[in-house]
Amino acid sequence: MQKDKKSHFKFRIQELFLIILVLASGMMISFSSGGFVVSFKNIGFTIFSVIGKGISSVTYYVRDTVTSVQKLAKLNKEYELLSEKLKDYEYMQRTNASIRKENARLKEQLGFVESVQQKTIPANIISRGADNLHTTIIIDKGSREGIKKNMSVISVQGGNIGIVGRVISVGYTTSEVMPLYNINCTVSARIQNTRDIGLVSGNGSEDISLSMKYIKKKVIGELHYGDVVVTSGENGNYLKDIPLGTISKITVLDYDSSLDIEITPIVNFSRLEYVIVISSTELKENPAGNTDSETKGEDSNG
Repeated sequence: MQKDKKSHFKFRIQELFLIILVLASGMMISFSSGGFVVSFKNIGFTIFSVIGKGISSVTYYVRDTVTSVQKLAKLNKEYELLSEKLKDYEYMQRTNASIRKENARLKEQLGFVESVQQKTIPANIISRGADNLHTTIIIDKGSREGIKKNMSVISVQGGNIGIVGRVISVGYTTSEVMPLYNINCTVSARIQNTRDIGLVSGNGSEDISLSMKYIKKKVIGELHYGDVVVTSGENGNYLKDIPLGTISKITVLDYDSSLDIEITPIVNFSRLEYVIVISSTELKENPAGNTDSETKGEDSNG
């Protein structure tokens, strides 16, 4: 029995040894045929391919990032340049608009100056008095340009001609004007529609309506809000039929035979920049230096 067991055990060791020999032989045959070498090459190629792709991806990412940063910096610079150009353009637009408006105002004044025969002197307002009750306006023309005391001062705004006031003091290069709203200013005036005459006076502020007195109550049925009040031309300080304002309120006073009429000035004094000083007694000169009256006399003698 023991002998049989030993022989059986030896048989198993031999079989295992045989299997090992077979496997070893197969491995040697495989090495000799180059099969494992090819596999190692494939593995190495795959590894290096993955690494190469990773490096390429990182390279492309870095390059794209740098390019994007450069483009962004360039865009920011272009944006700043365009913003500056836009500001310049907007400034030019505003400047051109201001110039066009100023040209329009000057054309209005020029049109009026050319339409009248009287001597006219355009002027700019350079300052205003601070006293509310006795406010005056200072203009940049004086005796050097031919301005004299009591000349009337008018303005053209939005195509409307209106009385500003009259000259009360004259210097060599500047003059002082008493505006309509001055409490000491009184103008002989007519209601354009009915031709009734009265006196228009200021109330001390450009924001307060003018007052018209001495219009009889009997004409109240002929008066309307918005009726134009013009200069009468009777006192010699103002040209005839130059608008002062429009009727904005009519009040009947029981104790007075006259109406109390409020007048809204034609001139917007808060926006007043340019005025025209005009003489009621002198005619303007022609290019040759002669007045229109002298020219007419020469033509008639010829």
